[in-house]
Amino acid sequence: MPRFSIIVPSHGVAGRLSQALDSVLGQSFGDLQLIPVCDAPDAPAAEVAAGYAERDSRVTPVHSPPSAGLSGARNAGIRAATGTYLLFLDGDDLLLPGALAALDARLSETGGVDVLYAEHERAPWWEGEPTNPAAPLLAGAPKAAFAPAERPALTGVPLPAWSAAYRRAFLTEQELAFPEGHFTDLGWGGLVSVAAGRIAVLRRTVVRHRLRRQGSRLNLPGPHQHTLLDQVERVLTRAAERSLPAERTGPLFDQLFAVVLKTASRPERLSRGHRAFFRRAGRLYRTHRPAGHRVPGGSLGVQHRLLAAGAYTAFAALRGANRVAGGAAGRLPRPRMLRTRLRYARDLRRPLDPNLAVYCAYWGRGYACNPAAIHAKARELAPHLRSVFLVEAGQEHAVPEGVEYAVIGSRRSWELLARATYLVNNANFAEGVVKRPGSVHLQTQHGTPLKTMGVDQSTYPVVAARSGSYTKLLGRVDRWDFNLSSNRHSTQMWERAFPGSYEHLEYGYPRNDVYYTATAADVARIRRELGVPEGATAVLYAPTHRDHHTGFEPGLDLEAFCAAAGEDVVVLLRAHYFYDRGRSRGSDRVIDVTAHRSSEDVCLAADALVTDYSSIMFDYANLDRPIVVYADDWDVYRETRGVYFDLMAEPPGPVARTPEELAAVFRDGSYAGPDARALRAAFRERFCQFDDGRAAERVVRRVLLGEPPEAVPPVIPLAERIPAPAAATLVRS
Repeated sequence: MPRFSIIVPSHGVAGRLSQALDSVLGQSFGDLQLIPVCDAPDAPAAEVAAGYAERDSRVTPVHSPPSAGLSGARNAGIRAATGTYLLFLDGDDLLLPGALAALDARLSETGGVDVLYAEHERAPWWEGEPTNPAAPLLAGAPKAAFAPAERPALTGVPLPAWSAAYRRAFLTEQELAFPEGHFTDLGWGGLVSVAAGRIAVLRRTVVRHRLRRQGSRLNLPGPHQHTLLDQVERVLTRAAERSLPAERTGPLFDQLFAVVLKTASRPERLSRGHRAFFRRAGRLYRTHRPAGHRVPGGSLGVQHRLLAAGAYTAFAALRGANRVAGGAAGRLPRPRMLRTRLRYARDLRRPLDPNLAVYCAYWGRGYACNPAAIHAKARELAPHLRSVFLVEAGQEHAVPEGVEYAVIGSRRSWELLARATYLVNNANFAEGVVKRPGSVHLQTQHGTPLKTMGVDQSTYPVVAARSGSYTKLLGRVDRWDFNLSSNRHSTQMWERAFPGSYEHLEYGYPRNDVYYTATAADVARIRRELGVPEGATAVLYAPTHRDHHTGFEPGLDLEAFCAAAGEDVVVLLRAHYFYDRGRSRGSDRVIDVTAHRSSEDVCLAADALVTDYSSIMFDYANLDRPIVVYADDWDVYRETRGVYFDLMAEPPGPVARTPEELAAVFRDGSYAGPDARALRAAFRERFCQFDDGRAAERVVRRVLLGEPPEAVPPVIPLAERIPAPAAATLVRS
């Protein structure tokens, strides 16, 4: 029997779950059972948990459906627990170093208490300076174990479930479980404090609670706010059944109704039923008010008296007066919009056009990537929609014939942005674009993240200096309704890099559909258009952008590579999209395809890919063709840009560190040998999960046509997909 069972619900936190689990398994005290609770065996977090279970026998994943909520997840963990004491940890929180050793030592000192309360940190989501809200609550507690009556003000109501260790036998004897519904921590804390016989305190922080950028779900408006009263009634009824003396029920009563009055005084939390909430709260107040109870002083005492009297009108008036006094600063006039956007401001007052969709890719660089693929599929499946692409001035030529477009910054573009119901982008729309109620913003992304993205860049000074305001970035994220993902890794990293309340769509990247729909004739045609000689082995060289460079640097002598790799090798050079062209003079064996509109066409034409750390490798892997990683500066890139995993340990093919090594793997054929195929197979299994040729259809049906998720075509298993044939395969056959 382990000393501790640590239960970690993981709904919606797959991106940070590994950090939480590492914080537990890395403890100096190792006598533990770790129980990650996941939504389902195929959920993103379940994959993370399963990997830990394979590596460490102390990890015991269990499953609880999302419909069961946080309480159901924790109760599922309790049922699986075998430890003497139970701890709870949110899936995006951390158990601080030395926490278990400190808890074990304190439990040994106090001799088997029912509950051991401990301090915790509340850290801002951007890892700012933490606070310790439990410290004043636990201050002055006896050094030894004590009965709750000795310290009646110390109840579990103001403390979260993860700020204590609980004796499992005590929970079993008292038949304690997390109550259903919202505010389950409040109900749990109250029920535990009512039932506990001996408690103790540890004056040390054991958990770092990382506040979510979106804030607590409990602060959001909605009918769930009324369930707060269910928890309050549940706790006070249990206290009455136990015949607790007024000395104990008084503090419990005050702490519970402090939460109730906080909600009642904030009408934005109650979208409807303010009066009904107040009336029911008043009935509970009068029913369970302890004998001899004295109301607090000041404004809070006035609120107590009004609640006890059921005086809703007076309470609402008091609430309004306080809000007027506190909100005077917020009524200062806002700056006028720029004159160039006055028309936009007027258009925002016009109704949304339910049949208008606006697309943009790479900040207006042209008709490309996922937005272009979605646009094309929408014309087929949703012809009633008017679809308009936004492009920069000077990029009009990059829009195919028959595609309606508008120039970014023009009056027409602002009118379209103001009235469009659907807005689709693989980057972000301009800062001034307003998210209107009823509009739908789809963020398609434009690659699988190896390098750090979004707010994760903030700890890397070189890239952070170029990233601009993270506050503005997150303001743009707040416009997203949907965020597209091509694999579970991306889902988890987007969750971390772009914290928001959008819905993840694990549908694959529409731009990659062509890798499964293109034919041999398409491949041959593209090669002719690009000028690839008949019978040549075309190697696509696609290096990524480096934040510590000021311009494009190819990083490789391509002419020398061709000469050393073999007589039939030609290189297709495609620089990062930040650069207008690769700045290669070109030759018979080096073809600069940077300016070619479609990176997908270039990939189809190539027999093999050489890249450093570009996300193109994840897309190209769909073709199941050879990939070689040229990592001549991996250590520098990793330190300056930051990465999400060690590419050198999990590459899609051979890794070369020098030009000589790179040429050698082509000269001896190992770039396409059995070892390379094995690496590529594992890479495809992990990163080509949802790309199957039908991603655009799934997106159009779900987002633009509003079909329910269950009606969207399922993802075809990887083993059943047939990628477009490579030209080299055609020649050999």
